Amino acid sequence: MDEMRIRDLGVIDDAVVELAPGFTAVTGETGAGKTMVVTSLGLLLGGRADPGLVRGGAGRAVVEGRIELPAGSPAAARALEAGAELDDGALLISRTVSAEGRSRAFVGGRAVPVGLLAELGEDLIAVHGQTDQQRLLRPSRQRGALDRYAGESLTGPLERYREVYRDLREVSATLEELTTRARERAQEADLLRFGLDEVGAAEPVAGEDTELAAEAERLGHADALSSAATLAHAALAGDPAEPDSLDAGTLLAQARRALDGVRAHDERLAPLADRLNEVGYLLADVAGDLAGYADDLDADPVRLAAVEERRSVLAHLLRKYGGPENTLAEVLAWAEAGAARLAELDGDDERIDELAAREGELRTELARLAAEVSAAREAAAGRFAEAVSAELAELAMPHARVTFRISRTDDPAGLEIDGRTVAYGSHGVDEVEVLLAPHPGASPRPIAKGASGGELSRVMLAVEVVFAGADPVPTYLFDEVDAGVGGKAAVEIGRRLAKLAQSAQVVVVTHLPQVAAFADRHLVVEKTNDGTVTRSGVKVLSDEERVRELSRMLAGLEDSELGRAHAEELLAAARAPRGR
Repeated sequence: MDEMRIRDLGVIDDAVVELAPGFTAVTGETGAGKTMVVTSLGLLLGGRADPGLVRGGAGRAVVEGRIELPAGSPAAARALEAGAELDDGALLISRTVSAEGRSRAFVGGRAVPVGLLAELGEDLIAVHGQTDQQRLLRPSRQRGALDRYAGESLTGPLERYREVYRDLREVSATLEELTTRARERAQEADLLRFGLDEVGAAEPVAGEDTELAAEAERLGHADALSSAATLAHAALAGDPAEPDSLDAGTLLAQARRALDGVRAHDERLAPLADRLNEVGYLLADVAGDLAGYADDLDADPVRLAAVEERRSVLAHLLRKYGGPENTLAEVLAWAEAGAARLAELDGDDERIDELAAREGELRTELARLAAEVSAAREAAAGRFAEAVSAELAELAMPHARVTFRISRTDDPAGLEIDGRTVAYGSHGVDEVEVLLAPHPGASPRPIAKGASGGELSRVMLAVEVVFAGADPVPTYLFDEVDAGVGGKAAVEIGRRLAKLAQSAQVVVVTHLPQVAAFADRHLVVEKTNDGTVTRSGVKVLSDEERVRELSRMLAGLEDSELGRAHAEELLAAARAPRGR
């Protein structure tokens, strides 16, 4: 991180935080706004946007940062993938928070989701503060810290374990559903069989109901249809019982003969005579069809009864198994789907056996992988504990010893490992707890119970320093990690932070002059009050100003001669090789 500009955030009106490689200390009086520096970095890293952070009277708070990205780094690749543009190898990040609670993020001049900031932050900055200490007191966080330190030796086995764990969860859930819902599935199968038997006995055909409706209509009016057809035939072709009656055919023949006798005298009449000939042919065809229709039509009460009975059967099927359009095609579709579902239900017993066998195989594989994960944790725990203990020796705790207690909880439904049936989860079967023995003869106790506030801060710093070698990031931010520490321990913390700064950028918000004296650059957050608005700025201190600030931190007075002498002594000790 090169620099950060903060506007209208908390008590800060407009301030530029100029950072540099090495160790930068940030100090200031209580309430001056040191916390806002940490909060600003949190916003740039995708932290939660609280409208209460916006300075009173301002419409929005803005935080902007400039971060150097190593070429080819994961962060650079992710930013470019999101469409960001780099400025001479640096990435510009901006975050705004409105007084109404709206938040926007920009990376490389492009608007991006806030989640992208968090993704970038994981590769760029490690934030460590008082809240991180409290989180690390939880066993789950301690296990996560150990896994992070173990690195690739644990990553592979744990990833394979989690894949098998997910498969086992899915198989077990399906198996439980099949076995616990056996009665419901049996009832569903019985209903399906009954329905399929009904449909199968009726053997419906798509469109059959429409055809039967038309046939029923015809049979129900057979007498009327026959009488109408007979009358129409007589009108067209004549009634044999009345030879002298006039009919359409006779009249048409007379008209045709009348025109045929004179058609040669006028060419306009010939087409009319031809059309009468065509009408005659059509009339004869219609008369013949009517005669055939009347002869074929038969009033059959027996057939009508059979048709109505069939229609009743089909109507029953439509009511029970038809769809929104109430067609036999939908009944047939239901029967097809029902047959498939019934086959599935009937095959559940076989499927239960298959799933039970698969569950056993997965549990065996999971137990094997869990043992592999545990072995990797055990090996890493020893290395981690030795490395942290060595760091504590550099932090004025030469006799402190850190160990890991890796245990398991019995569970009859768990995994069988080494002759025990133990509880398991997505992390494996291990419960991890960090123990601390602060001095010889002391029994190792959980760090939440066995460490004072100052000791806990040093343990956390030691953990972070060890992580710096195992999982380095470009920038580390420590927010009053030295709380509860004083005297010689504070000097050792400052020296250790300076050593860490030899391989990474380190920013420390501190209230201890012993720590600030080791910084390569010293920033002070100053607060003034003009009677209306409280404003803060961040200033880079010169050597003389640094002495005055350290004196204030030591004695509460900038110009105290004793305070200044002590401050100069601290600076001289810090500047000596390795602070000695």
